[in-house]
Amino acid sequence: MQVTAVPDLLDLFSSKGAMQYGEDVTQLQHALQCGALALAEGACDALVLAAVLHDVGHMLHRDAAAAVEQGDDDRHEVLGAKWLSRWFGPEVTDPIRLHVQAKRFLCARDPQYHDRLSALSRRTLQLQGGPMADDEALAFERLPFALDAVALRQWDDIGKVQDASSPALSDFMLLVPRLSQA
Repeated sequence: MQVTAVPDLLDLFSSKGAMQYGEDVTQLQHALQCGALALAEGACDALVLAAVLHDVGHMLHRDAAAAVEQGDDDRHEVLGAKWLSRWFGPEVTDPIRLHVQAKRFLCARDPQYHDRLSALSRRTLQLQGGPMADDEALAFERLPFALDAVALRQWDDIGKVQDASSPALSDFMLLVPRLSQA
C-alpha cells in the first residue's frame, strides 16, 4: 500500500526542516518563504507547491552540507524531483528538477543576476557547471516548464530572510491532495 504524500512530506520537514545549508534560514523557513513569494505573484497551485518543495533533495541527501564543503554537487534538484515523482506530475517536479539549470540560465542571460546570488549560491554555481553557454541557454528556453523553473529560481534566491512572515506548512499541504497523482 502506497503512503500518501502529506504524511511523508510532513515527516521530512519535521525531521530535517531545521537543517541549515549555508544560508541564514532553515530548510523549512526557506521552503515557506518561497511558497509565500509564489503565492504573492499569483502562481498556479502546482508552481506554489514546487516552490515549497524545491529543496527537499537537500533534506533527502545523506549530508548535503558536507558534499558542498568537499566541492561536490549534491544534485538535490534531481534527487528531490525523483522522490516527489511518485506523487506528482511534471507540473510540480519539472520546475524543481530544472531550478539549478535556471540559475545557470539566468547567469548567462542577465549580467547582474550573478551579483545578486548569495555567497553559497555563487559557490554552488561553479559546482553545477557555471553559467550556461549560449547553445545550452537556447536549448533550456525550449524546455517545457523552463519559465516556471526561472520563476522558482528567482523566489529561491530571495526566500532567505530571517524571521520573515509566511503561511504555515500545513497551509501549503492543502494543495497536495489536489495535485497528487497517487
